[in-house]
Amino acid sequence: MRNAHAVATVRKAESALMARLPEGALMQRAAAGLAAACSRVLRRTYGARVVLLVGSGDNGGDALYAGTLLARRGASVRAVLVGSRVHEGGAAALRSAGGRTVAAPREAESVGDSEAAAEIAAADLLVDGLVGIGGSGGLREPHSAVAALAGAAEAPTVAVDLPSGIDADTGTVDGPAVRADVTVTFGTHKPGLFVDPGAGHAGVVEFVDIGLGPELPGPSLECLQAEDVARLLPHPTAESDKYRRGVLGMAVGSDRYRGAAVLAVGGAMRTGVGMVRYAGAEGVVTEVLNRWPETVASTLDPMDPLGSLPGRVAAWVVGPGRGLHPMAQAELEAVLATPQPVLADADAVTVVSKKPELVRERSAHTLLTPHAGELARLLPDTERADVEGDRLSSVARAADEYGCTVLLKGSTTVVAEPGHPAVANPTGSPLLATAGTGDVLAGVIGAFLAAGLAPREAAAAGAYVHGLAARIAHDGAAISASDLFDALPLALAEIG
Repeated sequence: MRNAHAVATVRKAESALMARLPEGALMQRAAAGLAAACSRVLRRTYGARVVLLVGSGDNGGDALYAGTLLARRGASVRAVLVGSRVHEGGAAALRSAGGRTVAAPREAESVGDSEAAAEIAAADLLVDGLVGIGGSGGLREPHSAVAALAGAAEAPTVAVDLPSGIDADTGTVDGPAVRADVTVTFGTHKPGLFVDPGAGHAGVVEFVDIGLGPELPGPSLECLQAEDVARLLPHPTAESDKYRRGVLGMAVGSDRYRGAAVLAVGGAMRTGVGMVRYAGAEGVVTEVLNRWPETVASTLDPMDPLGSLPGRVAAWVVGPGRGLHPMAQAELEAVLATPQPVLADADAVTVVSKKPELVRERSAHTLLTPHAGELARLLPDTERADVEGDRLSSVARAADEYGCTVLLKGSTTVVAEPGHPAVANPTGSPLLATAGTGDVLAGVIGAFLAAGLAPREAAAAGAYVHGLAARIAHDGAAISASDLFDALPLALAEIG
């Protein structure tokens, strides 16, 4: 498990730890870990040209002391000083080790023709220490001009704690920001490293333990690893039968969107559900049975469709491809009136946005699985761009307002539930940006709900397995949603 903490929590923990340590000890620990990571990126430190991008804060000090260690190992180190002040101890240490400092021009238009620009262009490695975790908004001049030069350079960039210009708590990027190849983070992870758009700027995240753990409370965000998901997954035993493995009711698909039913049912089947009880129009039932003959399917009676819904299920998936017509709305209300956990996706989310009381007044577990546009409909005075710019805060707000678990699909899938840390999924892939993959995800998570996992755990595990299956399906080549069927069992086997 990778745990992440908000900036205010990190600051408080750092203060408590520093009060017990000699002055500067914490920065030296961070610098040692940073220097080691830089050496791994360089592979050969002796003779390498390392350029530090140094701002006024502690991240600049970390970079300077790390540069000092690299200089002592034979690297040629230059520190480009940006900002109104510099960490004097770090700068003095670097100079004493043979490094040199170069002041960046304060006027942005002069940066491109400066000595600093020449050093950045000639570097074998760049170290971003421009702004620390307390920064907000995009980079301002001259920091943004220096960051632009770094982005245009051929050398890889290692960020100190967090790429400059990223909001540490949310991952938002409100202007110019550094794109790192590696981010070396200290003490604990920061939420912005795991949530897009910030996660897309972080590259590979390496953690350096500086002894902060005992001072930290519970995390504000979690990022599951394979071993965490393995502990959550249901595993059949000698006593298992199809009922103990979970019976999933599915009200998905329609005559217009028959594929949604085939995909959602397939997602559940290939994830190991004990039984799917499917209800739909006659033509859709035929399509489902042709592809998944194991399904226990029933055709909805046009005179009494609600009476045709299956009983004796452990959980429900409702909404994908079902439509927004009055009968679909009545069906959703009937499903939400049951005591079983319900995953509401796609069209069902749109219905809930118009009738929020259906979920807010429900005592049983509900899991909403919107994409950014659907989440915007759930939240008043919110646009899709607002959600995509601040995914973490948006999904947390929706979970609080509806009193349920919410999984926000997208470039970073994030799960929120009131009273618990958010969960960011690390296996997301652009390969999943194709029609129907969300329907498969609904089936995967539904299978876990039916097996008895709580909504938060089912959502997090389902997103992890779904993303991993996308990567496995064609060895990273383009996929369609149905390609996930064969890859899901492989993903489950790889997780263990």
